[in-house]
Amino acid sequence: MAEFSASRLWLMRAGFFGLALLIMFFQLLPLNTVPPRWAPPDLLLAFAFAWSLRRPDYVPVLLLAVVMLLADLMLQRPPGLLALLVVLGCEYLKNQSAGLRRANFLAEWAVVGFVLVVIMVLNRLILMIVVISPPPLGLNLIQMVLTVAIYPVVVAITQSLLGVRRPAAGGTGSMKNRLGAHL
Repeated sequence: MAEFSASRLWLMRAGFFGLALLIMFFQLLPLNTVPPRWAPPDLLLAFAFAWSLRRPDYVPVLLLAVVMLLADLMLQRPPGLLALLVVLGCEYLKNQSAGLRRANFLAEWAVVGFVLVVIMVLNRLILMIVVISPPPLGLNLIQMVLTVAIYPVVVAITQSLLGVRRPAAGGTGSMKNRLGAHL
């Protein structure tokens, strides 16, 4: 049973990495050469939040940092800034996941929205402090609102299609705690 759990853990981690690469691939496709009037939702961020809240052991810090740094490099953002803020935001959500497990989905959605707003505001502030021109405020606001709005869809896809569900009520769901109980 422990081997099955360990293989499932690594399979889901690889699945998150593959999902992130797929999202980045579609973001890099040159579908439109005209400057955008609106910004699409940040699906990578929404999936990272959903997976961090549902199964924190599937999204370890190092994997999340590598994925977000790769996204920064591929999408030509300042390398490491948004990656750091997303890692900090996901770690905050991981720490809140036990409390949010007992709450309803609206509370989870509100916390995710709050974390997203904090990440976007800090990103803009830091970019302005280091004298890098941030993206237009309107585009950032549209992307933030659309990311929060699409979060329930991302959670539905995460749970129904990808099989990333919260652990059962009796267990913590983390591999460390499951293995520690058997030793």
